[in-house]
Amino acid sequence: MPELRVPDATLHYEIRGTGPVLLMIPGGGGDAGTFDIVGAYLADRFTVVSVDPRGKSRSAAHEVGLDQKVEVHSDDMRRLLDEVSPDEPAFVFGTSSGAITALDLLTRHPQRLRLVVAHEPPTLGLLPDADRWHAAFAEVVDAFRREGLGAAMTVLGAAAGAETPDEPDTPGAPEPDPDRMRRTIANMPQFVERELRQFSGHMPDLATLAAHADRLIPAAGRASRGLLLARPATVLAERFGTDLAEFPGGHVGLSTHPVRFAETLRQTLRSRAS
Repeated sequence: MPELRVPDATLHYEIRGTGPVLLMIPGGGGDAGTFDIVGAYLADRFTVVSVDPRGKSRSAAHEVGLDQKVEVHSDDMRRLLDEVSPDEPAFVFGTSSGAITALDLLTRHPQRLRLVVAHEPPTLGLLPDADRWHAAFAEVVDAFRREGLGAAMTVLGAAAGAETPDEPDTPGAPEPDPDRMRRTIANMPQFVERELRQFSGHMPDLATLAAHADRLIPAAGRASRGLLLARPATVLAERFGTDLAEFPGGHVGLSTHPVRFAETLRQTLRSRAS
């Protein structure tokens, strides 16, 4: 994997394919490997760049145990775009907490971006009942500190709600890499304690976003429509008068429906970039 020195960290990233740059930012405990399957399906059309955000996997040095800041992650992504696409604005896809980074990137560095797909950013402050959900996420962290990761995931799952079934992915879809799954699990304590509340409590500059709404595509999973983690994307779509892009699966549709997810992302970018 290539790497990029940024202030106080070294970012590891992967790059594949040809064409305009598509930067893919993972959420939760995810890293560059989150996009292995999706990226492979998109590499005929895009130069797919996926990254281990600081504090995760191969970019974890010196960051584990430190509270994470959206603005710092956003600056990291801007520096990465300067490295991999210095002369052209790039496409960006972010999911979950990675979508929060993508939104901040759009507000502060819009000239570097062509289109941003924000898939289920848990930006709780956009919701009318935000106080309820901030308290619920604080309980997730408390459960982690009292009883560990399993208890925290139970509390988070109860807050997120039960997704509805979606039709299966395309037959023959590749299986996820077991090493990637192990890295994701290893990253989860850092995410729960040092990123979950910090990112979900971040509010984007809505006035600036409105000025660049023609470059923003809010997105949600078909299986999670109406549930907590999909609601902020719905609010953004309604606020800016744009369609909510619907993707296969739920909050982790990238992993459960990677082939159909990749094709939906391809069609979504093509329709808005033309």
